[in-house]
Amino acid sequence: MTFGGPLTVTTPTDTQIVITRQFDAPRHLVFACYTQPALIKRWLNGAEGWVMTVCEFDAKVGGKYRYEWKAPSGYVMGMGGVVRAFEPVERVVTAELFDDDWTGGETVSTLQLDEANARTTLVNTITYSSKDARDGALKTPMAEGMEYGYSKLDTVLAELVSQK
Repeated sequence: MTFGGPLTVTTPTDTQIVITRQFDAPRHLVFACYTQPALIKRWLNGAEGWVMTVCEFDAKVGGKYRYEWKAPSGYVMGMGGVVRAFEPVERVVTAELFDDDWTGGETVSTLQLDEANARTTLVNTITYSSKDARDGALKTPMAEGMEYGYSKLDTVLAELVSQK
């Protein structure tokens, strides 16, 4: 099993960020790691030292989800939303909002998974409420944080593949 990364970031429109990342695992496993709370908690736990304290994901159209992370300082960051589209192993669209909204309102995340030769390409298109909100997100260490989580996801996926 080789390392999947690294991710790429593009800005195809004034309100969108597109994150692309490859994983050396079949897409049904990547999809499971995005939609099953027990697996989500293993990799989507924030920066070094942060802990995911709440992880809920109701995997269906109209289902709600909620994530909370606690920083070493004690600060709690939370976000949640609703699943707008759900196509097993292929696509999940969610509307999301952070508790301490720094993104200018609701964002929409469209996660697309494509597989070739047991390797999955993840494309996450994040649509913000405005160009200013998108540009604000680009100024954060978002990409570094995502790659940190995706590196953990590589490890989880390697374990799942070896169990097959």
